[in-house]
Amino acid sequence: MGTLVPVYYQIKQTLKNWILNREFNPGEKIPTEFELADKFKVSRLTVRQAISQLVQEGFLVSKRGEGTFVTKNSDLISSFSLEFTGFMDDLFYQISKSQTKSVKISRVSVPKMVKDRLKLENADEKVIQIKRVRFLEKKAFAYTINYLPLEIGARISEKDLYKRPLMEILEKDFGIQFTEAFQTIQASFSDQEVSEHLEIASGSPILFVERIMYTKNREPVELVQSSYRGDLYKYIVRLKKMKEKDMWVHQMG
Repeated sequence: MGTLVPVYYQIKQTLKNWILNREFNPGEKIPTEFELADKFKVSRLTVRQAISQLVQEGFLVSKRGEGTFVTKNSDLISSFSLEFTGFMDDLFYQISKSQTKSVKISRVSVPKMVKDRLKLENADEKVIQIKRVRFLEKKAFAYTINYLPLEIGARISEKDLYKRPLMEILEKDFGIQFTEAFQTIQASFSDQEVSEHLEIASGSPILFVERIMYTKNREPVELVQSSYRGDLYKYIVRLKKMKEKDMWVHQMG
């Protein structure tokens, strides 16, 4: 298991992803705590904590003497198919559900906005700009523009981006370990460029998401700007009250 988030949470997300991908069908019994503990090489207590949270969220149903089963509520499963949970590891899962069908890599002069976000010192330097259209179930649902420093972006090929997520390439091939991200979300309208790529009318409602990816020591290395079709994408935020402090905090997902 990775080290960016608690182990029980990683197991929870893995099980949840299996459910969302229908590797476990509605009503199907999942492996026992013993079997899952052996599979993930963790204690039963860690597995039990993961399962308990999924039971609380409604994805699993525990039946005394029978075992634990996937909920038969297909609407609940479908409603979470495009959620973000706010942890870095989940970005891999969300991206992996889509398919990239258009990629364009360019070397461009650094826009002031990119210079400020990535804290680049030389205003005359070049950056790598990557434009992609991602499809979900044969429909264009996201138009994404990535900006990377030249020394990193120049090593990326269009061929690889058709096969693998950019984040996976940066982490696994280049050894860049992301530790956090700063993300802003806003409702917006599509301009002509976005409309053409998402196959929607100009001025259609979209969800615009901007994310700055950081490595350790809070060094920004990537700027991501994504425009999502408003009729195909949703963002879910769960609010929880902290009893000790009597205050509300949010969890995305």
